[in-house]
Amino acid sequence: MNRYARHIALEQVGEKGQKRIVNSTALIIGLGGIGCAVSSYLACAGVGRLFICDFDTVDETNLGRQTLYSSSDIGQLKTICAASRLIEMNADIKIRQISERLDNEALYTAVTLSDVVIDGCDNFATRFQVNAASVRNNRPLISGAAIRLEGQLAVFGPDYTESPCYRCLYQEADESLETCAGNGVLSPVPGVIGTIMAVEALKCLAGINSERGILNLYDAVSTEWQKININKAKNCPVCSKTAIGFL
Repeated sequence: MNRYARHIALEQVGEKGQKRIVNSTALIIGLGGIGCAVSSYLACAGVGRLFICDFDTVDETNLGRQTLYSSSDIGQLKTICAASRLIEMNADIKIRQISERLDNEALYTAVTLSDVVIDGCDNFATRFQVNAASVRNNRPLISGAAIRLEGQLAVFGPDYTESPCYRCLYQEADESLETCAGNGVLSPVPGVIGTIMAVEALKCLAGINSERGILNLYDAVSTEWQKININKAKNCPVCSKTAIGFL
């Protein structure tokens, strides 16, 4: 455990918390700029099993912000390239590569096997499915996004009976999600969001309390954070008492 000496020295983590981290499983959806940052820190921190999910291949336009890839990886599956780098960082962890779009029962099974779900994908359809699977399995969900010089993240669950879920924050009418390709993104911004998401994931796994149901907004221009309370939607189709009753 000498590798994790700085964690063990923390009163909030200690040897007990680090053992929890080592014995845990994290599911990471999306290996873009956010996913690269999250997976790198979770690997270095000793999270025992990482499920890394992305069906895309490395493109030259990714290299400015997606730090697990290099020019020689262009055209290769992100999961394969990322797994190779992560094992170099920490050979003691185990990595499961999921090189296809997770949905329906496959997604449900992956979430069931995970202690924390981390969503850094770039489309609402997948985010809604990941959220629904997390609610159904009572798993904590850490969701983040970045575009231009802005970013956001929030932690949901694992008890969704009283606290909101991602679907309370966004509705199907919001599906006109802007993309980095069309709007641009400053290279380190996804890394900032991904790093904070890794902090929240480790807090969750180590048993450190965290604020839930809070939308954290990052403005890179002013270097400011803003917090907004997320209200639980009374008629949420995913986490309302009526919806949960049908799960």
